Order: sequence, then structure tokens, then C-alpha cells
Amino acid sequence: MDAMPLKGQDALHPDGQYSRVAKWFHWLTVGPMAMVILSGLTIRFMKDDVKMSFYALHENLGLLLLGLSVARLAWRRLSPPPAPPSHLPPAMQRVAHGVHLALYGALIAMPLIGFLMTNAYGFPMAGPTAILGVFDQPKFMEANQTLAWLLHWGHSLIGWALPLLIGAHVAGAVYHHAIRRDGTLLRML
Repeated sequence: MDAMPLKGQDALHPDGQYSRVAKWFHWLTVGPMAMVILSGLTIRFMKDDVKMSFYALHENLGLLLLGLSVARLAWRRLSPPPAPPSHLPPAMQRVAHGVHLALYGALIAMPLIGFLMTNAYGFPMAGPTAILGVFDQPKFMEANQTLAWLLHWGHSLIGWALPLLIGAHVAGAVYHHAIRRDGTLLRML
């Protein structure tokens, strides 16, 4: 008797594949993530007359990524991803799992820390940096420079780690596709 086929298994996806919704969440995250990283790296170099626009873009994209990440995790609970292919060595499975956990952690921690940092600096998302330029967020703490500084460093450290995590994720996908030729990348296409 043949074994049951894996979820989404076909000739192109012998190890199964992620659901269509999971794929959409994955690829919808890429653009905003690139923009939030680039805007975060360039804000300090902007002239004062455009700096607030970059802050607004950066903060709004951060909140969008937070929402997408929470929705992705909720979707994962409702529709679990396919199991790692059995032909992958356990160490490779652990590394992939660790990178995925770190990416999710960064995508949730970054905007939360950034939001708290903005408030600790005394600049809640209001006026020109309101959500979508419309929805002011209430000020929920008094300015606290020590806390702002600590949050700023946490936000920056995760911000520098994020491109490294993304690089590891992309390198892993390329390695699986070009060297191992095992179909891992195709599970998300």
C-alpha cells in the first residue's frame, strides 16, 4: 500500500509545499522588509525637511511588518507548514529552524521596540508620523532618555542582525536549489 502523499505534493514539489496563503505572506513581507531596512539605514543622513517623511515611512512599514508577521504566525497555527524533508540531515533542519525562528523574532521585536523607543524619546506616532498619516497613537509614557537609549541600541542591534538573517535564509535557499538540487526552494514557489 502506498504512503499518503504529502500536503501539496506533486512532480514539482516532491517534498510537499507551503499553502498558497503562506506563500503570499512570505512574498508580501519581502518588499516592506527591504524598504524598512533601507529607510532605517538612511534616516540619519536625510535633511531635516524630509526626515519626518522617512520616519513616517519607516514606522508605518514596521507596523505593517508586525501585522504581517503576527498574521503569518496565526496562519501557521491554522495551516501548519509541511514537515522538513526526511532526506535533510538533522543539523541542517535545526539550522533552518533556528534561522526561521530568529527571523520571526526579529520581525516582531523590531517594530515593538521601535514603537516603544519612539515613545521613550517623547515622539509618539502622531501628527506627521501618525499611522498612515491619519491615526495618532496616544502617548503612553513620559520621555525617558535612558530607556530610549537602551531601546535604540536594541532596535539597532536587531536591525543589523536582520540583513544577516535574511542573507542566511537566501543563501540556504540558493544552496538547496543550486547545489543540493533537492526542491526545498520550490516549496515556497
